[in-house]
Amino acid sequence: MSNILSLLLIQIPSSTPNPGDTSPIDFSSPFEVIVFIIAPILLIVFYLVYRKKQRKDKNED
Repeated sequence: MSNILSLLLIQIPSSTPNPGDTSPIDFSSPFEVIVFIIAPILLIVFYLVYRKKQRKDKNED
């Protein structure tokens, strides 16, 4: 059993980011708040406005 576990641990690359190396979002950093909260909300809002405008233009034809 320990041989299998050691073989699995050997396969994790050391120079690339691994899922266990990440940290949670730091809400005190303005960059992270903008990138992870504000930008996705704005993208969704602009998409919904765009779709509504497209439907309105299609119905006018």
